[in-house]
Amino acid sequence: MDEGQDVIAVEDLSYAYPGAQSPTVADISFAVPRGTVFGLLGPSGAGKSTVQRILTRQVRRIDQGRVSVLGQSIETWDHKLFERVGVGFELPNHYPRLTALENLDFFASFYTSPTLDGHQLLDRVGLAEAADKRVSEFSKGMQVRLNFARALLHDPELLFLDEPTTGLDPTTAELIRDEISTLRSAGKTIILTTHNMHDAERLCDQVGFLAAGRMDVIDTPKALKLKYGEPTVEVIAFEDGKQVAQRFPLEGLGQNADFGAYIKGRDIQTIHSQEASLDKVFQIVTGQSLTTSGY
Repeated sequence: MDEGQDVIAVEDLSYAYPGAQSPTVADISFAVPRGTVFGLLGPSGAGKSTVQRILTRQVRRIDQGRVSVLGQSIETWDHKLFERVGVGFELPNHYPRLTALENLDFFASFYTSPTLDGHQLLDRVGLAEAADKRVSEFSKGMQVRLNFARALLHDPELLFLDEPTTGLDPTTAELIRDEISTLRSAGKTIILTTHNMHDAERLCDQVGFLAAGRMDVIDTPKALKLKYGEPTVEVIAFEDGKQVAQRFPLEGLGQNADFGAYIKGRDIQTIHSQEASLDKVFQIVTGQSLTTSGY
């Protein structure tokens, strides 16, 4: 594909599962430039996994629209697509009687392209000491990390990661986020499917909100939070032995005499602009909570 071409281009995509009365995804369009992280955000059942299945050719027929992956129509790709694409499923899927290293070696045998060293991959996800341990003895979090390592085996240029930090403790989740950031810096393109807004804010260059199969909002997390947040700053100061909060309009703050008088001579604890969280923005835009299932 051409250097400046989008790695993924989706135009007016609609798809309904056989027997369904309405589409699972309806008229969605988005593009993903090379070397970026695009977040498919929405509650369970919103259509995120269906979009991922279409983009990875697990669903082979679309009802409407055009889908291009790595410069080629998705409908014309054969098995060679999987030499260039890595997928980390939400639910771990390994051979429980094999060790972690044996699982990686087995899956590496599927590829014609060179694969990365299994020991090094396990070390990257904090499983070096469990390399020779049977996966049947792994916790859910360890299986999630092995899933992630398996997606990287053949050093793919395009990665689909489905809820990559689900079930992980905070320290291990941060390790995986750091790995995703490193992959992006190395020029990899990543589709992050999640309802975890912390992951989205931390990792995504752009996000698309999916609700009931529709994607009506695509922008950077920062732009969305500024657009839907309150244009104010909150100042928290100590007064008479207790914390007191005061808000001022963000516009013209430097010339605001009340703001200047308030902070002068007070014991200021914090000053923060009042951005909306992505979670709150999602509710404002879609009218749904991320804990509410779409279709």
